[in-house]
Amino acid sequence: MKRVAYLWANWREDRLLRQVVRNTAYLFSGNTLSLGLSLYQGLLAAYLLGPTQYGVLGLVIAFASNVNRLLSFRMGEPVIKYVNQYLSQERKDLAAGVVKLAAFTEGITSISAFLLLVYLSPLAIQWIIKDPGALPWIPLYGLALLGNLFTETSTAMLQIAGRFREQATITLAQNVVTAAGITLAYFMHWGVFEVMLAYLMGKLVFGLSIMGLGWQSAKRVLGSDWWQAPLRRVPEKAALGRFAISTNLSGTVNMLIRDSEVLWAGFFLSSLEAGYYKFALALMNVLMLPILPFIQTTYPEITRSVAQRSWKTLRLLLRRTSLMALAWTVVMGAGLILLGPWFLAWFKGGAYLPAFPLILVLLVGYGFANILYWNRPLLLALGKPNDPLIITLLVGGLKTALMFVLVRSLGVFGLALLLSSYFILSVAIIIWRGHQELLHAEQVSCGATDADRVS
Repeated sequence: MKRVAYLWANWREDRLLRQVVRNTAYLFSGNTLSLGLSLYQGLLAAYLLGPTQYGVLGLVIAFASNVNRLLSFRMGEPVIKYVNQYLSQERKDLAAGVVKLAAFTEGITSISAFLLLVYLSPLAIQWIIKDPGALPWIPLYGLALLGNLFTETSTAMLQIAGRFREQATITLAQNVVTAAGITLAYFMHWGVFEVMLAYLMGKLVFGLSIMGLGWQSAKRVLGSDWWQAPLRRVPEKAALGRFAISTNLSGTVNMLIRDSEVLWAGFFLSSLEAGYYKFALALMNVLMLPILPFIQTTYPEITRSVAQRSWKTLRLLLRRTSLMALAWTVVMGAGLILLGPWFLAWFKGGAYLPAFPLILVLLVGYGFANILYWNRPLLLALGKPNDPLIITLLVGGLKTALMFVLVRSLGVFGLALLLSSYFILSVAIIIWRGHQELLHAEQVSCGATDADRVS
């Protein structure tokens, strides 16, 4: 008991941990309500549509989202890194230039993604969705891309400004709108099209609200005339470009390897199997509930700790937040294992029972990634954005190759097995690489300190 009391006292005195937990609590509280609504709307849509049509819905949404990821530069990460860097040097003009450049780039790529989506829609119907009636739905849902022109840059500014409560509120508003639309569709006995419209309206509410608050945060942090900052004065445009391209490539690799699972199910199998797989992946969102806020709130603190060379503080932060993630993962994983069979046997007469083996397999990989959620942000903060890209590319390439061998014989279970294995192997290697870089940074820092003392 004394040991527990001692650890608790140390944790309470950790200012950085308290700040991360407080900010995470804002997102977590909003995300808890949002997850409840998200789970409700997903289950209601699954119940209303049945596995096959639920699979068609998932394929349409996944295809539009992944075309966007294909061109997205994930500007949030470079914005956080370089804006924090310039603000620590009291150079608001340079920080404003970074935000302006990021917003311009994100807007151009979002418009390009929408045009590409329209062009590729017939191919998606032929090879993946396999339902000609869904052809006009793809560009319609693609309007969400135009409604989220500046979402990543705006979200980064909200995080830099510490406006996590507002971000949680917007997420909640998105889910309220979507849940209300799907509830209406249920009582009106509508189908896939109306349910898709409900998801689209939620996306538009989110994107437009985030953009408005993001620009307001930029004005608060950078000054009212931040948007007039000349781009030519940003001194590290080449480094910023390399960082953005690296995160784009990393996002593209993740899109092909990790975020296109439902599309792979449609390609190799059918919309029925895609429906089972989408259902299992949706339940994994319960496991991810507090982890996504942790990533958003921890990454800015990791970048600050690295910039200030506060290595001990950084290690404590990573260790303690991992313990929190472990506790959550164990509790929620046990709940899914114990209650899953009973729930699936009751839900829609057992129509989704074939998804339970997929849930068990995915639980292992997602749980491992949850506990070590900071693996990629650590390397980004240490200036090694290409390392996670290379690792995920190699491991993901092996996973993709094995899909063409195993999925035909193992079915959708093979997809779940390969995804879980990918999480475990890639995260383990990235963690090892991050540990090596952190040790090197500490040694360089100690050497510089010793040299200063001698001089």
